[in-house]
Amino acid sequence: MQFPSCFSLLLTQGLALTLSSTQAQDTSTLTHHALPVNNLTELAVAAPKSNQAFGMADNTELIYQIKDASGKPAGELRQRVVTLSSTERKESKKTIVPENITTLKSGLYTNKNLLVRLQDLTFRSRRDTCFTDGLADLDADALRRFRDRKLAYLPMPVAWPNQPTVGTSLPDGGINVQVSSSVVDIATVSTVLRKRRVVSGPSSLTTPAGTFNCYKVEAVRESATVPRPDMAMRTSVKQVDYYAPGVGIVRTEIYGKNGKVAQVRELAARNISAE
Repeated sequence: MQFPSCFSLLLTQGLALTLSSTQAQDTSTLTHHALPVNNLTELAVAAPKSNQAFGMADNTELIYQIKDASGKPAGELRQRVVTLSSTERKESKKTIVPENITTLKSGLYTNKNLLVRLQDLTFRSRRDTCFTDGLADLDADALRRFRDRKLAYLPMPVAWPNQPTVGTSLPDGGINVQVSSSVVDIATVSTVLRKRRVVSGPSSLTTPAGTFNCYKVEAVRESATVPRPDMAMRTSVKQVDYYAPGVGIVRTEIYGKNGKVAQVRELAARNISAE
């Protein structure tokens, strides 16, 4: 999500793009297919009020401040819980585990409160791990040349263990987008976090939203456009996430090719409605 570069492009075109990890629609003809994970199945059951991803409740609101390389405000990301539900996930013939599902409406805004992009995200939690939606990591700027094409979104959930161990590796996560016309495949566009590793924590981190005990996760953020197997345009930069179990992502730093911080997204407010 390279927000500063996206702002000028989308505002010039007067476009507010709406994407969903369960159903994606804009001025193009879009389709979405959930990424299969070992052919696991889901069965709807009653929704509990607890054990949701990062302890979220109905109408929980997360507000992130976005800053550019010079530390100046570059926009705001607002996420609000829309629904809470629960499923049972079949991991093997004899193992079925409960899985809690949280859907959020996520909006990216400029400093002048103009909507740039709107997304529906799905967070999950099962066993001792929360999963954010890989769609949230999409580099929308990479899709600008394909606005009139058919797009199929295949998100890969990003795992955040509740009790991480420093020095351990975490699975890759992100999103692949298959671009096609009515008759032929055109390209695959992807943004994937690779080589994710818990490097330190927990340690205290203070943001406008408060002080949190966070783990530091470093990763390689790889953006790619692949028109055909023997041709690929790839860009790899460093990404650092600080997350607090029970709270979520507190701060994200995306670095440029020069090794310096290019963008920061920091939790400014976390509002949970009283019931």
